[in-house]
Parts: sequence; structure tokens; C-alpha cells
Amino acid sequence: MVNRSERLARIEALLGEEKMEKLKEKRVAVFGIGGVGSYAVEALVRSGIGKIDLIDGDKVVPSNLNRQIIATEKTLGMEKVDAAEQRIKEIAPDVEVRKYPLFYLPEEKEKIPFDDYDLVIDAIDTVSAKIDIILEAKKRNIPVISAMGCGNRLDPEGIQCIDLYKTKGDPLAKVMRHELRKRGIKDLLVVCSSKEPLKPLNEVTEEDSRRRSIPASSIFVPASAGLLIASKALSILSDN
Repeated sequence: MVNRSERLARIEALLGEEKMEKLKEKRVAVFGIGGVGSYAVEALVRSGIGKIDLIDGDKVVPSNLNRQIIATEKTLGMEKVDAAEQRIKEIAPDVEVRKYPLFYLPEEKEKIPFDDYDLVIDAIDTVSAKIDIILEAKKRNIPVISAMGCGNRLDPEGIQCIDLYKTKGDPLAKVMRHELRKRGIKDLLVVCSSKEPLKPLNEVTEEDSRRRSIPASSIFVPASAGLLIASKALSILSDN
């Protein structure tokens, strides 16, 4: 087995030994292991995060194959948290993984140990759940990074890390601004696209989907968003 120092030598050359030791002790929660979340997890694990909690109630299905790094022919049918853990252990067996195979909703909050986290990544789609995750993190002064809409887009050049209240052209961000302003949240770090979403050429359908409307998707935007989230998370954690 490759040891940690060998595996992370190239990034340690950029960050230094002290920061790498910090990252080893940090615990990050990733809510949603889909197009955005799976790439955030991948990047964090390959960059030295030592502890990670995975929260997602979905299984890997064929429509995930076009954009989710955990989705392969071999992982079809697996719980996403199990597929993600398997991939993590193939890359970095020493990373401590905790799994929560559930769809996060406000009534589920007691099942999640928010007090344990050094940083929270919100990469889910349900507005009520996103709001609750953000409120729980803010209440504890835990850094939180939230993903806005990545569906119905092809061009990754518009991806940016910005305060929620400075976003434009993102329908999900508009809803989140309205809802969080009512709850007294004055700032929130988000990753979103400055590009207007495209109109799908045909309706997307999936069996057992909980969504009324399923967005079209590519790998380019969610993967880029996940990598940017991980980069910002790494910066925050290595400096604290």
C-alpha cells in the first residue's frame, strides 16, 4: 500500500507539511454525492482530507453515468455512499469515512453530527434541505459552501465562487436568496454558473425520480463546480 506521504507529495510541495498535517485532521461533510458532490469528494480525498462524511440516499443508476465520477457499470445499483466509499478506499485507504444513506430533510437533522464538522458542502437539490443544512452550519459557525444550479448547462467557463447575494442568472440562487434573506442569513459562499441555463431539446424522464422536472445535464459544469468547491474548501481548512 502506498503511504500517505508518497501519495500526497506533489500537493505537499504546494501547501507545505504543516498545512497537510492540518488537513489530515479535518472532517468534511458532503451532502449529495451526485455530479457536483462526487467530484468534490474525489478532489478532497486526493488532496489530503483525512475524514469525510457522505450523506446521500440515492443509488447509482444508468443516467448517472454521463457525469458522476462514482458511476460505472460496476457500481450500478449500489448506494451512492457505498460506491463513494469504495472509490475513496481505492485511492486513500487511510481516510476515515462515515456514511449516512439517507435523503436529508430538516426532520433528519438529529441523525447528522453537525458539531463534528470543520466544513460542510451542500451539493443537494432540495431547497428546504439546502436551507436547513446552511442554517445548521451557520448556527455553529462552521464554514459552508453551497452548490447552486448546474443542470441544463454545457459551458463550464461561467463557474465561479461568489457570495450568494451577488449571483445573477441562476434560478436556484434566486430562490435561495429570497429564502435565506427571510431567515437573516447575510452571506453565503456558493459555487454557481454565470451562464444562463439552456432549454432542453426534449423532456428528460427517469424511473423513480422524486423530481417533477428533471434537468438535462453534462459532465462539464457539475464536475467543474465540484472541483472548485473542493479547492475553496481546501483553502479554508488549511488556513484554519
